[in-house]
Amino acid sequence: MAVLWLDDVSADDLDTVGGKGASLGELTGAGLPVPPGFVVTAGTYRTFIEEAGIDEELFAAMDIDPEDSAALRAAEQTAHDLILGTEMPESVRSEILDAYRSVGGDGEAFVAVRSSATAEDLPDASFAGQQETFLNVREDALIDRVKECWASLFSQRAIYYRQQKGFPHSEVDIAVVVQQMVDAEKSGVMFTSHPSTGEPEIIIEAAWGLGEAVVSGSVSPDNYVVDRETAAVETVTVADKKLLMEKDPETGETVKRDVPAEKREAQVLGDAEIERLVELGRQVEDHYGTPQDVEWAVYDGEVYMLQSRPITTISEPAGTTDTSAVADEREAATNGGVDADTGSQAADSSGEDEVLLRGLGASPGIVSGNVRIVTKLDHLDQVAEGDLIVTEMTMPDMVPAMKRAVGIITDEGGMTSHAAIVSRELGVPAVVGTGSATSVLSDGQTVTIDGDKGTIRRGEITSTEEEHEPVEAVRPETPVKPMTATEVKVNVSIPEAAERAAATGADGVGLLRIEHMVLSLGVTPEKYIADHGEDAYVEELVSGIREVAEEFYPRPVRARTLDAPTDEFRELEGGETEPNEHNPMLGWRGIRRSLDKPDVFQQELQAFKRLYEMGYDNVELMFPLVNDASDVEAAVEHMRAVGISPEKRRWGVMIETPASALCIEELAECGIDFASFGTNDLTQYTLAVDRNNGNVADRFDELHPAVLSLIGDVIDTCREMDVDTSICGQAGSKPAMVDFLVEKGVTSISANIDAVRDVQHEVKRTEQKLILDDIR
Repeated sequence: MAVLWLDDVSADDLDTVGGKGASLGELTGAGLPVPPGFVVTAGTYRTFIEEAGIDEELFAAMDIDPEDSAALRAAEQTAHDLILGTEMPESVRSEILDAYRSVGGDGEAFVAVRSSATAEDLPDASFAGQQETFLNVREDALIDRVKECWASLFSQRAIYYRQQKGFPHSEVDIAVVVQQMVDAEKSGVMFTSHPSTGEPEIIIEAAWGLGEAVVSGSVSPDNYVVDRETAAVETVTVADKKLLMEKDPETGETVKRDVPAEKREAQVLGDAEIERLVELGRQVEDHYGTPQDVEWAVYDGEVYMLQSRPITTISEPAGTTDTSAVADEREAATNGGVDADTGSQAADSSGEDEVLLRGLGASPGIVSGNVRIVTKLDHLDQVAEGDLIVTEMTMPDMVPAMKRAVGIITDEGGMTSHAAIVSRELGVPAVVGTGSATSVLSDGQTVTIDGDKGTIRRGEITSTEEEHEPVEAVRPETPVKPMTATEVKVNVSIPEAAERAAATGADGVGLLRIEHMVLSLGVTPEKYIADHGEDAYVEELVSGIREVAEEFYPRPVRARTLDAPTDEFRELEGGETEPNEHNPMLGWRGIRRSLDKPDVFQQELQAFKRLYEMGYDNVELMFPLVNDASDVEAAVEHMRAVGISPEKRRWGVMIETPASALCIEELAECGIDFASFGTNDLTQYTLAVDRNNGNVADRFDELHPAVLSLIGDVIDTCREMDVDTSICGQAGSKPAMVDFLVEKGVTSISANIDAVRDVQHEVKRTEQKLILDDIR
């Protein structure tokens, strides 16, 4: 049999109907409200490729290096051509269409066609979103959609992800679920227990229209937190829901529409619907015996269960993680730690606990190691595991060595310097701006740095506390995200920090800087392209951005095009032709450099295009240092030239100059989807304060009334013109700035990795205060 009805399917049929099909069969068998449907079995797919004789060629095409984007594209294309170019046997075709007519009647009824791989929705691995789903499908397109689901088992993203997880391609089959469409009036997701802690709280997210908008992240849903035991609603957060997805009554296609004004800020769910969802959530978790992530929809007053999968993000209870190996490795590398009870340094037996230098504590933590002074790039190879890098200032091409080091010390720089930002993202303690570390310290000397207090002491420390992985240090012990209407995202400077950033539970990446990927090549973009070719340059960018996009999928990742000052390019091979600018921060950087060097700029845009083609629809494009509409219009022309549609992809601009803030209405009219504040630059340009100049560092104030006035006016204008606003500058991690932005109505706040949890709580506190003030 090519098909099985959901009524006849259970969890025991996982290998036959895949994770999604097995789950829907279980829900159906438990008497829960599931739309009727059937499954085109995994065996049907397997028989199809074997009897057609395409199986060996198909799997041979998957034998590639997953980091090679060109090879990934070729593998995907081969699979697509083989599967879609092979006729489905008439007997199988007839059985599928007969089953459809039993569900849909006259052939005009709409169904959902959903992939169900045999390696998804597993208790220890959720491969959700790796294969295709098609909504509002009728008989004339059904067979093609089934084959496209089969082919999606070999999308670039699916190939890459499966190889990372260690699932052999030849051992993974795919079934296809065909269900009656629920023409949802409202829909969303429900966690039957808290997705981080496992606490008995049911968390419901709801929006108007089809649930695709909630699952894809294209709309901010309402949020409801309910005590599962008492059914008491603990908190309700009503979002501004700008978009909905629904079936076009004329074409039958799924389309995005603006939410009617009267429903944008209206609460989606009524009390009775919440009660019904809580009742169903209890039943689902009781049935499976484990917390579930459920997709649901409401149509004509009835609640339907569309999917259920295990929640894979609930943390282990405290103390269950074996950190001994990590601690041993780190202890051997650092020869030290921090006193667990007092937090104070414990001097070694020699009694050498002398403060040698002071600077800014730029990245927290206390650690000991041997000094490795780096004055030239060729010194980086001398940095071993457990060393402390001591340098005048760090550069992007130092990142590999910074990953090996246990701490960073610099002569120059402040809290927004490269050393400070990257150290925080890597979870490496750092002290910056010491003034003379490279001359005061000696190569090989053992010292201890305190990244909180900004001190460098002679000798090493001992520790009574095991140290943990940097990733675990930022993983929330409290809920993944206190439920807020304002999204809290995270800044990422380097792809290597993606795992640590994702562990914070942030809503996405508000800023991914690609200049660190470019500068880490060690040569200028022009020289790299001349030496290796355009494709090689594009692949470098694709690889870096993809690492972050994959880690966060489907949460959005906002990647910024190249923005590096000329002094950083001058340090690279090929940089001798770079202009020697008196103040590079005011010079040839950002969009102005990109527009003057269109060949290099278009290669950057080609990287974004390839990512979109690979299925990374969570990547958003952002242009830095724009001044006015002419900058944006020129950038858009380059987007179109490489084949990126500004109408189909989310893109926006940085607001970093007073000019861009004052011209925000013109920028919005250019079609931007979002405007993101870069407060480091906006502050220095507004106050005429060089942020890297220690002589005026005390005058650098992101909370200056002039800076806040510009930000506030931009938010007001963008709200009127339906443009999202965000902040991705350093100030987004400051409570006072968070309070100001939330009160003004900013859409999202992007914080440093180590500040995400605090910002989440600060946002929630401010939002609750606003609600209380309004009630009072």
